[in-house]
Amino acid sequence: MGTIRVENIRIYSNHGCLQEEAKIGSHYRVDVEVKVDLSVSAASDKLVDTVDYVHINKVVEEEVLKRSELLEHVVERILVRMMAEIPMIKKAKVALSKLNPPIGGDVEAVTIVMTKKRKQL
Repeated sequence: MGTIRVENIRIYSNHGCLQEEAKIGSHYRVDVEVKVDLSVSAASDKLVDTVDYVHINKVVEEEVLKRSELLEHVVERILVRMMAEIPMIKKAKVALSKLNPPIGGDVEAVTIVMTKKRKQL
């Protein structure tokens, strides 16, 4: 088993419960970690034998650009799509951070972290 991380994906989007957030938008950061068997790709040196991090990045970008009120909803969509579209993934963890959130204080980020594990048959 191995780990692939795609870190610090930066996207501007419009999530939040407030109307101002929908209009103004915010900067977001996403970190993805997937557990996968890397032994085949380590031996073959072929992209087809591993998880393509370009695919991970594409899923993240598409889902973060779809407006939601809650960050949890966005993270769940990312996890569900990755597990559905990339069968090699055994476990995935996604952290979505809203940078400089409008919460009335000097806060660098608010982060939601969720994990999904493939069910064993």
